[in-house]
Amino acid sequence: MKKILLFALGNFILVSMIDAQINEKEAQTPESISESIFIPENQDKLNFGGYGQIDYNQPIDNDFRNNGILDVHRIVLFAGYQFNEKTKFITEIEFEHVSEVYIEQAYLNYEVLNNLSIKGGLILIPMGIINEYHEPPSYNGVERPNTDNVIVPTTWREIGLGFDGRISNASLRYQLYIVNGFNGYDGTARFNGSNGLRSGRQKGAESYISSPNISAKADYSGISGLKLGLSGYFGESQSELYDGLDKNDKLAQSAADSSVIRIRMVGLDYRYSIYGFQTRGQVVYSKFTNVDEYNSFTGSDLGESMLGYYAEVAYDIFNTNESIKNELTPFFRFEQYNTHQSVVSGTTKNNAYKKTELFVGFAFKMDRGAVFKADYQWYKNGTEKTFNSMINMGVGVWF
Repeated sequence: MKKILLFALGNFILVSMIDAQINEKEAQTPESISESIFIPENQDKLNFGGYGQIDYNQPIDNDFRNNGILDVHRIVLFAGYQFNEKTKFITEIEFEHVSEVYIEQAYLNYEVLNNLSIKGGLILIPMGIINEYHEPPSYNGVERPNTDNVIVPTTWREIGLGFDGRISNASLRYQLYIVNGFNGYDGTARFNGSNGLRSGRQKGAESYISSPNISAKADYSGISGLKLGLSGYFGESQSELYDGLDKNDKLAQSAADSSVIRIRMVGLDYRYSIYGFQTRGQVVYSKFTNVDEYNSFTGSDLGESMLGYYAEVAYDIFNTNESIKNELTPFFRFEQYNTHQSVVSGTTKNNAYKKTELFVGFAFKMDRGAVFKADYQWYKNGTEKTFNSMINMGVGVWF
């Protein structure tokens, strides 16, 4: 815990020491493809767009030769339709690894007041940074941070209803949604020590609900160049054992209760930029209860808590030359995440689930929506004494 507090304090001091004005145009620039439909120049009836990434990952080993992996990781097609000045529909269709098709978002947005909208449908859970802002040109590194991949877990979306509002005088944006929860048990355990909650995402594909969950986030942007986010997710996992359950059958009720866990997840994130200098980071912590019953009932090895965090610094070296319209941004990121941060009695803590990663690389932007990336990655788990390494390269687009 001391290390985490020092990590958070160090980031806070770093952000507090640097303060400057950013121009109004930058402040109003949409941060994701779904936000682009809301800016004035895109107020047509029907808008199209998309984003995608193609990756190359090459493991490096002193003793063995390894094949590299080339992958059309994802291509996402976006469509937004404006019914009237208050009502919009937004959807994203994702093709992963060429062969998999998903709906990433599909929701109706109705503006009740100038700074308050109701959203209903398949909604991105507002946890951390990448889950909402995951277009490849918007983040450094060929791959998304693994804290977002494993702990959050990105891309996390569920069906729900709620509010998206702003308090302009306080420079505050808030979101509050009621959503279906993770599928924790459908005949087999969907949660485990290695992947945490990731396999329980329902993604809007014939989702079911046995208990509603709450997702909320507040974002503060009152300091020039700085964005702070505080997010939370609370509720229970879902279980198919509740479907058709006889309320008078105490044995069946007990079995169903043993197939769910209670989830409390909180996240803190920041992003800061000034004159080409950029830094970002986040901490996400999850605490589960009823884990001993869940593991005993399902035979799983789910941990009692999970923790992930990272910090990153970058600098656009072309920032001082106004004649150069491109961006060349070297970066460094330190990341650590653990799906067995703590375990219940009867479950053996697996140190292999604690991962440490370091990245050094760069992003070259030909345009705001077109980027070439390359990085060198060192990684190891809690049982390894030396780091493994990998070279990653890729292209990303957003239009």
